Amino acid sequence: MTYLNNYLQYLRDNDKSELAEAVSKTVEGIVPQYIKNFSYDSHEIGLLLGNIQSGKTSHMFGIINAAADEGFGIFILLTTDNILLQQQTYQRALSDFSGFCICDENDYIKFQENNMREPSLIILKKNSSVLKQWKNNLSSTNFCKGNPIFIVDDEADAASLNTKVNQNKQSTINRHLEDIRKTSSSSIYLQVTGTPQSILLQTSFSGWHPYFIYYFEPGVKYIGGNNFFADINGNIVFTDNEEAQDIISDDEFPENGLKTALITHLISSAHIIENGGKVCNFVIHPSVKTDQHSIFAEKIGEYLNELNLNFDETDTQETLHNVYNSLKQTKKDIIPFEQTMNFIKNILENDEVKVLVLNSVSEFEDVSQYAEGVNILVGGNSLGRGVTFPKLQTIYYCRVAKNPQADTMWQHSRMFGYDRDPELIRVFIPPKLFKIFSDINTTNNSLINQLQKTKDISKLRMYYPKGINPTRKNVIDMRSVSLLSGGVNYFPFSPSNISINELDDILKPFGEEDCYSVSLHLIVRILKQIISETDDFKVNNFISFIETFLAEKPTSQGILIVRRERDISKGTGTLLSPNDRSLGAEYKDQVVLTMYKVTGTKGWNGQKLWIPNIKLPGDTVYYNI
Repeated sequence: MTYLNNYLQYLRDNDKSELAEAVSKTVEGIVPQYIKNFSYDSHEIGLLLGNIQSGKTSHMFGIINAAADEGFGIFILLTTDNILLQQQTYQRALSDFSGFCICDENDYIKFQENNMREPSLIILKKNSSVLKQWKNNLSSTNFCKGNPIFIVDDEADAASLNTKVNQNKQSTINRHLEDIRKTSSSSIYLQVTGTPQSILLQTSFSGWHPYFIYYFEPGVKYIGGNNFFADINGNIVFTDNEEAQDIISDDEFPENGLKTALITHLISSAHIIENGGKVCNFVIHPSVKTDQHSIFAEKIGEYLNELNLNFDETDTQETLHNVYNSLKQTKKDIIPFEQTMNFIKNILENDEVKVLVLNSVSEFEDVSQYAEGVNILVGGNSLGRGVTFPKLQTIYYCRVAKNPQADTMWQHSRMFGYDRDPELIRVFIPPKLFKIFSDINTTNNSLINQLQKTKDISKLRMYYPKGINPTRKNVIDMRSVSLLSGGVNYFPFSPSNISINELDDILKPFGEEDCYSVSLHLIVRILKQIISETDDFKVNNFISFIETFLAEKPTSQGILIVRRERDISKGTGTLLSPNDRSLGAEYKDQVVLTMYKVTGTKGWNGQKLWIPNIKLPGDTVYYNI
């Protein structure tokens, strides 16, 4: 294992022993089962799942090195269509890899002349012209067809999937990626992302649904979703739900919210830089509209000037002291107030606070603009996927979408990472957006819990509150996705029982005078005795979602209602009596299973049978392929 050992030693030599251990664990979880036994005559696809900004690049590099040890010689690493990101990845590969032929987008001759002497790693943007050119490059060699290609697609959910699936067409990037795979007789395609929603909702016949998933846990110093959105804590500061609009429309700068966030940033910067740090960043994400970014930047500049002019005024000092005391509640060893004020006064007087607009129309050059000093960054989509801000301590997020998408919003969580001071970090956010992020965090935890308990991808399920979409609809084959709504009663039109005697025995302890709190394991056992002869009630879908709840909490309870000798006609369009419907509706946040034993005299072939009616929890939509 020469290549992998060299890479792990490189990490250890650079004081990253903990990361080396984590990479080694990921390699052990993937290579023996999915790479060592590769058939060399198939095209296979897998998913490497990690948290946002949790070190996915190092894990990708580790897998590439390990695959080279197993005989793979042609590697393609795909980045998003961003020149800066592609070049960052290329430069990092040059420094991190040993014994590889590292190729930039224009290095076809270098790749060809290497002629498989060393493993080749080609770093490409997911850009139409770049991918088309390299498809032709690979096709023109005399060694690609007979050697497997190993493709690693970073942020694989961003641009790689077919955005025209519902039009029975194929999008350009998706077609080029498929063509590149076909330049060889075999390939492994490793999708990598921290937001897998769109990938998990791909159908098996699309060619983009992974046949294996590996989740790697973040390091112990990682700050992620549970630090902010599992519950309300000192890191969260609520702003008014309408403050963003007030900032845009009013001449006056609001007294709370953004003003407090700016002062928080200045005080945090004082502590970090006075203690030897070189940078402290503050991100403001107000809207997708670029004209609003300029308005925010201008008003921030005006307030910084006002703060400088009135710095020694009693009211200003009192405001600064109040925010300082708030930070001190979590940062006990924060530098003294007088030292903090001297630092802030100095950077304001010398105009050392940079306000940068990062969007599609700004003159943004490179990361060096916010790699040092005290910086305030305002933007929209440019503050999302793939962008890392060092020492990001303060975040002001007020972007409201009409139809929020879970994967897009989660990619905006730039506060996640390793180099943050957890005692100083603050997220300023309105309550309605905090609720959305909390719901997304809950579903992410659910997916991770499921992955840790089963390797059967077909059993993975996801659910979101109504109003939140898991991903953009244009990459999901809507004909193949079934949606189940929480709070809705479902029952089969043409059911049958595997064993009515078995159901009689299971339900015997439960009388009709009450409803019962029972283990969800029991509800699963009951449902496994039900067969639906039509597609209107897919029993396995309900069982899968209930098993999802059990993966999160094995002791989860549901409500069981049992009724016998019901003389109900088949095909009436409803099953429950008004009283039982009302009874089940009282339990909004639990699975409710009502079991009716019908006499069978009205359209049921004269046979008694048990019919289930099930209601899933909450104001929630459950997604299933």
